Amino acid sequence: MEDQASIIKKYRQHEKDRGSSEVQVALLTHRINQLTDHLAAHKKDHATRRGLMMLVGKRSKLLQYLERESPERYQKLIQSLKLRK
Repeated sequence: MEDQASIIKKYRQHEKDRGSSEVQVALLTHRINQLTDHLAAHKKDHATRRGLMMLVGKRSKLLQYLERESPERYQKLIQSLKLRK
């Protein structure tokens, strides 16, 4: 929970922001990183792998939306999260 609160505080647009695209992508990225670490240790956990792939798809769609609606916010977010090279 502490991680989630700090992520929300870092990526929010205003004081009460909890669901903007940036916050959602940052939270999904944190969860994806956790699951990736889990799968490195538990290679045969296919149920978790399926959940991971669904989260990656959801993040991808949110990023496509953000790139379409606000390219400068998209660039700032992917640089901050180090998603693209």
